[in-house]
Amino acid sequence: MTFDIVLVANRGEIACRIIRTLRERGIRSIAVYSDADRDALHVSLADAAVRLGAAAPADSYLNVEAVLAAAARTGAQAIHPGYGFLSENQAFAQACADTGIVFIGPSVHALNVMGDKIRSKNHVAGYGVPVISGVAEPGLSNEQLIVAAVDVGYPMLIKPSAGGGGKGMHVVERVEDLPATLETARRVALSAFGDDTLLLERLVATPRHIEVQVLADNHGAVIHLGERECSLQRRHQKVIEEAPSPLLDEATRARIGEAACAAARSVGYSGAGTVEFLVSAAAPDEFFFMEMNTRLQVEHPVTELVTGLDLVDWQLRIAAGEPLTVTQSDICLRGHAIEARVYSENPERGFLPTTGRVLQLHEAIGEGVRVDSSLSLGLTIASHYDPMLAKVIAWAPTRLEALNRLDRALADTVVLGVQTNTEYLRLLLADADVRAGRLDTGLIERKLPDLQFRGAEEHLLAAGALFLHGLAVSAAGTNVAWTRPSGWRAGSPRPVKYALGVGATDVVEVRVVGEPGAASVSVGDGTAVPAGLVRVGDGRFSVDYDGQTRVFAIEKFGTRVYIGADGFSLELRHRSRAEQLAEHLASRGRVPGALSPDVRSPMPGTVIAVHAATGDVVSAGQTLLVVEAMKMEHKLVAATAGRVTVNLKTGDLVALDQIVATVIPETITTPETSSDKEDTE
Repeated sequence: MTFDIVLVANRGEIACRIIRTLRERGIRSIAVYSDADRDALHVSLADAAVRLGAAAPADSYLNVEAVLAAAARTGAQAIHPGYGFLSENQAFAQACADTGIVFIGPSVHALNVMGDKIRSKNHVAGYGVPVISGVAEPGLSNEQLIVAAVDVGYPMLIKPSAGGGGKGMHVVERVEDLPATLETARRVALSAFGDDTLLLERLVATPRHIEVQVLADNHGAVIHLGERECSLQRRHQKVIEEAPSPLLDEATRARIGEAACAAARSVGYSGAGTVEFLVSAAAPDEFFFMEMNTRLQVEHPVTELVTGLDLVDWQLRIAAGEPLTVTQSDICLRGHAIEARVYSENPERGFLPTTGRVLQLHEAIGEGVRVDSSLSLGLTIASHYDPMLAKVIAWAPTRLEALNRLDRALADTVVLGVQTNTEYLRLLLADADVRAGRLDTGLIERKLPDLQFRGAEEHLLAAGALFLHGLAVSAAGTNVAWTRPSGWRAGSPRPVKYALGVGATDVVEVRVVGEPGAASVSVGDGTAVPAGLVRVGDGRFSVDYDGQTRVFAIEKFGTRVYIGADGFSLELRHRSRAEQLAEHLASRGRVPGALSPDVRSPMPGTVIAVHAATGDVVSAGQTLLVVEAMKMEHKLVAATAGRVTVNLKTGDLVALDQIVATVIPETITTPETSSDKEDTE
């Protein structure tokens, strides 16, 4: 069988990556898209594209009927699901088979067995694959799990049986915390996966996450392509991955690879898949099966770079019935590859998702550098989908060279208009333990409090004000001197003031005097920025300090100014005089140091629940609303007790830092006593 037309049932960088291999093979590619993705990069890269529906995943990328209809309409013989969405959906794989369309993935049987953590764990144990001790039985209630937990011991890990990507996983340190954590885990599992089945596992001390890539054809051949180290995680979500692992020796590499092949053979696996293991840093020769991901992994590029194989190409060949022509003895890991995931998120705000429009874009190029990306100039990043925007990958002969090459590539990455985690990735790569390969899944959580993010330095604030000043002067024209914001007066020049918001509430005033090319600037409390230190041009500005000239990108969109360089980015909000006046009036009468009555959303998104109504009396810490964006829920709580005014309803969209509620403390009247009364006798 050969494929002439393949539909890619996904979006973002993985859809772009699959389409590129289809193009190289001369296969016609069909993209699908939601209303939110009409102008997305994967749509423009494909040979044709079909609209699925509205922005919500249930109405588009998860709509089995719409995807199959798109395939039928375009004559696609096969569907590549990428990862996420329908990639591990048994019903979708079966529907493809029923309609005569090839599902580029494993069999329904393999999806069924490996798609459930309890079932897969019990299954592979019967084939000699080592597993972690715990409780893995379907149908257990919370009360039964609490009883069974006695034999598991603490600390332990609660995992949704049907889950993936770390969502819904919880560590329990003490027996008294188990009941409440089970309730939370079950609720999250049901919401995220439609299945609230839970399993318990003994928590492995200083664990490292090692996964093995396998390839299997439909003729009985199964091989592994070495392992990937995925221990750098935050809240069970991978951040940086590499191949091979700096932990394993050759003997352990061969043993863990064979265990992965045994797991794949046990279900008659075909295609590309990944078997995930947990390895204790204290005992690197011992490993335990966690789960099998029956799809392509996000981090597959590092395996491709060290093996020289195109995994998507092999997925297509295997699905078309071709036998593997590569044997285990042919696999040789060459050099080292490291990947970093670029997300639209703000690390300084607890990694909450961000949205925006890409105003400037520069993606890294160079020897040994690969970028798998969905970014394009002008693209709007909305809150409907996963926040991953791109993957930056570097290969080099040695691990240290690969680390340095990846760091340089991240420094060369500029995305203005949407906040990303690029600076955070560079800080991680510079950490001594990371560079030495001393990794475990808890490393990021331990290191994060000490990471020093770059702030709104004075020369950057000066550049932002000068940029706004130049735009204002240009907009005013050149005819009448007193209409230009140059500060000109008959006597001494008067400064033009720019209030720049940094974060949710901080505001710095920058004063500018003179024409843009020769203006003097003072920041905040009067700190003067020397004339000529900052020079602003079209989309760029340069700063001279420490004997060097540094060049930054700068853009404006709406009321916001974006600055970026070396992987660092800064967002400033130009506060109008009307805004400042309104805030000043609202603060009058407030006790100095008192908490603000305003409840702001720390991320853009959609209100999915409202727990208080206008006029209710609420207590400090009480949840008022829940906002969701990019698969993340965030509870907005009252900072103080009082009477609440709620401005939104379920389904409303909210912007970053938007005021969603106001809590006014109740005035408490103290009854007068006899000593307080005037003596009238």
